[in-house]
Amino acid sequence: MVSALVITHSPTEGVGNVGDWLSGAGVELVVVEPWNGDELPADVTAYDALVVMGGPQQAYDDASAAWLPATKELLRQAVSASVPTLGICLGAQLLAEATGGRVEKGADGIEAGARLVAKRDAAWDDELFADVPFTPTVVQWHEDAIVDLPPGAVHLAASSRYENQAFRLGSCAWGLQFHIETPPEMVRHWGAHYGRAVEEAGLDPVALAEKVVGELPEVEACWRPVVERFAAVAAGRGRVTLLLLED
Repeated sequence: MVSALVITHSPTEGVGNVGDWLSGAGVELVVVEPWNGDELPADVTAYDALVVMGGPQQAYDDASAAWLPATKELLRQAVSASVPTLGICLGAQLLAEATGGRVEKGADGIEAGARLVAKRDAAWDDELFADVPFTPTVVQWHEDAIVDLPPGAVHLAASSRYENQAFRLGSCAWGLQFHIETPPEMVRHWGAHYGRAVEEAGLDPVALAEKVVGELPEVEACWRPVVERFAAVAAGRGRVTLLLLED
């Protein structure tokens, strides 16, 4: 059976729907909770995939969580060994920082709510992004931003506020600055407890969260197939290209 190591960073930002979608695609999840005392493995190559979820920590500040250096090392291992990797929000920022990119506090303030991102040209030929609509709906709730992509990264999506919304590194490591995994209770928790910066921007975080909940069916319709394609990559299948042979 295909296995994925999943690293979470907070009790309120778990695997969410991504876990259900991966399990439904035949992937066995090995979820590690370092925030809850779990130890990270030393070697990621024992798994068929690596998934790193979101959290409130800062990817550029290893003091914000004791396990961040070890998580970055696993991400470097995965990229080097071509282990299929998916980083979501903090996970994408850690992937960037681990491989030569740069993350910092977003200069344009918090990006929150159900928002559109736009595919870049390279996304049309990407294993995961090729079939994604040009401007898909995503869930945003972050103050930090990826300001420099790692060397050699392929830029896949941007937003009007922060340019580096999605990227691919190597053949099979993807970073998503936005969220796709959010069940309603996760979003509502953010609105109730992570709303300070939203209020400073002049918005009601609880009302904003409820608007996001209303968009979640559209988010799932778009991004569940993407996660299923990631599962196929992990299984060694992926997209099949048929060559036309001339007589």
